[in-house]
Amino acid sequence: MAQGDVATTFVRWAWMRALSFRGYWIVTSLYLVIDADLSAFQLVFLGTAMEVTVLVSEIPTGVIADTISRKWSIVISHLLMGTGMLITGTVTAFPALVAAQMLWGFGWTFSSGADVAWVTDELNDPLRVDKVLTSRARWQQFGGAVGMLVVGALAWATSLGTAIILAGVMMVLLGGYVVVGFSEREFTPTREHRWQESKSIFRRGFSLARNDHEIMLVFAATLLINSGAEAFDRLYPKRLVDLGFPQQPDPIVWFTALGVTTLAVGALALVIVEARIDGAGVARRVYAATCFIGALGLVVLAHAPNDLAGMVGVLMVGGVAWTVIRAVSSIWVNRRATSDVRATVQSFLGQVESSGEILGGLVMGVLAQATSITVALTCSAALVTCAGLVVMRSRSGRDSGAASTRVAV
Repeated sequence: MAQGDVATTFVRWAWMRALSFRGYWIVTSLYLVIDADLSAFQLVFLGTAMEVTVLVSEIPTGVIADTISRKWSIVISHLLMGTGMLITGTVTAFPALVAAQMLWGFGWTFSSGADVAWVTDELNDPLRVDKVLTSRARWQQFGGAVGMLVVGALAWATSLGTAIILAGVMMVLLGGYVVVGFSEREFTPTREHRWQESKSIFRRGFSLARNDHEIMLVFAATLLINSGAEAFDRLYPKRLVDLGFPQQPDPIVWFTALGVTTLAVGALALVIVEARIDGAGVARRVYAATCFIGALGLVVLAHAPNDLAGMVGVLMVGGVAWTVIRAVSSIWVNRRATSDVRATVQSFLGQVESSGEILGGLVMGVLAQATSITVALTCSAALVTCAGLVVMRSRSGRDSGAASTRVAV
């Protein structure tokens, strides 16, 4: 498969996966509040349970991808995530919803890291990888917007549960696209002594991450950010409803419109980042700047006097901050990782994300229940601010020159 074909196939797949997932989540976020009638604590606990699953599963599934196959890890991911989505659309009982979210999280870990490792090796061009990954993130925004419109329209025409089920079917079917469209010519699977090689890959990946200043910097910032992110991701729909989010026409119409606008803002931000991401020190500066934008957005949402101001805060956090930070952190870590342990190191990043969301989710869930959502979101803003300060005050210039050396290895 030619380089152009690899990049196009990867970006197209990312677009379709975002369509399915974003459409699913915009409807599910409302389904959990309206149909399932979950409390603030239950909403956060739901995310925490999923992240515990991710935390436990990230490293084993990352090692599987580096040992056996990146492509087939992604296929398994689609089957498991789609099944979790299907279950979600058929139940409203809290224990069943927790189980469905845990299954989705387990499935996610099979593609977390494997996707970046696959395109990096199959493309086999370190100078193009950063731009392809940024382009992937931008097209995910576009695919997500389409998904929100399509699945949101289905929810409006049928029901929230039906739309969630259809999104799950799309996710399962997309696994077939990976089977047919993804080659795996640049990866050599381990065929003998897989257990010993798996342990060796884990040790090499752990050693690389532990001894690399840039990777540890991203890990520290990610832990802080995700400790605050869980409160936003799970509570912003309830916060907007409490602020008087419009009920006519159906709330799903308004949530879909907000979601599409959020993705459009994120896509615009990524266009700007994509043109500059390979410049010296850009990753560090962009990361820090978007942390401060995210913190400000959380404060705006937390103390908004009305739903319009609350939506501005959502655009700042979900549209700009989370979108850019996630793209840059993946690129930054990918620059530092070597081919033989790339999926494993990306899984370490995913594990750090989950650790932050678990710790922050539990604390913020209890805090929101004991005090208010406003207090929880304000504390989240403080954590994200700390992450920006950590990156800004760290030694400069090491994410460019040293990184390029790592990629060349």
